[in-house]
Amino acid sequence: MPRRPAKPSVSRRDRAKRAQRLQDLANVGPATLADLHALGIRTVAQLARRDAIVLYESLCKRTGTRHDPCVIDVFMAIIHQARGGKPTPWWKFTPARKRLGPLD
Repeated sequence: MPRRPAKPSVSRRDRAKRAQRLQDLANVGPATLADLHALGIRTVAQLARRDAIVLYESLCKRTGTRHDPCVIDVFMAIIHQARGGKPTPWWKFTPARKRLGPLD
């Protein structure tokens, strides 16, 4: 049986370029896109320069409500991808968020 050729390696820069629009990122649906726009984020490049915790706290302050902490996981996932990481389900970031401790 012939062997398949190895898949070409994709660099972080190439992965980040593939997601040209925020809605092209994994884990970005209509609600997350609306949250990002409410926070003034319009491009993947802008998102890549942000911090998930700061975004979450800004969103809570802007909306006047405490959002589910899983929103932090989503922000962590999309920032990871915006910085060139592989698209990853948001729940894979839950352990990292929990290691940060309680958010007050």
